Amino acid sequence: MSIVVGLDVGGSTTKIVGMKDNKIVAKCIVKANDPVTSAFGALGRLIDENNLKVSDVSRVNITGVGASFSNGSLLGIDTRVVTEFMATGLGGLYLSGLDKAVVVSMGTGTAYLDASYDRVRHIIGSGVGGGTLVGLSNSVIHVDDAQKLSEMALNGDINKVDLTVGDISKSEIPGLPMDTTASNFGKNNDDLSKEDKIVGIMNLVYQSIGTMSVLAARNAGLNDIVLTGQLTSMSQCMDMSRAFSNLYRVNFIVPEDAVFATAVGSCIVGEE
Repeated sequence: MSIVVGLDVGGSTTKIVGMKDNKIVAKCIVKANDPVTSAFGALGRLIDENNLKVSDVSRVNITGVGASFSNGSLLGIDTRVVTEFMATGLGGLYLSGLDKAVVVSMGTGTAYLDASYDRVRHIIGSGVGGGTLVGLSNSVIHVDDAQKLSEMALNGDINKVDLTVGDISKSEIPGLPMDTTASNFGKNNDDLSKEDKIVGIMNLVYQSIGTMSVLAARNAGLNDIVLTGQLTSMSQCMDMSRAFSNLYRVNFIVPEDAVFATAVGSCIVGEE
């Protein structure tokens, strides 16, 4: 077996995939604070868990914020650094089956890309992302585990937190359903539970990303928006996608393996 490995080395997690004949044959996520340790650990784990030999890997393509720490080859394998935006854009297209789309990378912050197989253009970036969600939640209720926060949010009541169009208008505004958010945390209640606060923070982050995604799609003249990155693993992401698709008449897509999009794209776009 001869496979190409793609590594997306982040600040705290590394996503890794193995591809053969343009198909994903292996994948995993490794957590580590040190990017070099994370990269070596992820590659070793992928090889071990899939009963591979080092010689089965023909090339490693590495990208992400930790790629700059790479110095030479990993485990003696030909290792190449690839451009993160290009990797994310092509990974999003590959996973969605589209030829053109706005690809949104939801990491610590969020990047908005106009992507096609001919080129990937960075439209704009935002500091609102997973780091915002975890940081705000930790400041408010002292919990910083993203999965736990997602579960807590399921028991929160967003109607106690956000001000809606229906709260400020007796009649429907054309194009804006009565349950559309008018102001995140606009009700400013004193008796919010921890779960209420978390669902409010979730809504703030995902709606901010959704709004920026729609604006990016308008800028690019596209209707398809592919969401990628760690935040796609939470159920709240799908809730926002459906709501914004209906509200703005765009097509939000959260493909299978969206968390691995940048790692997948790095396999496809290997650069010398």
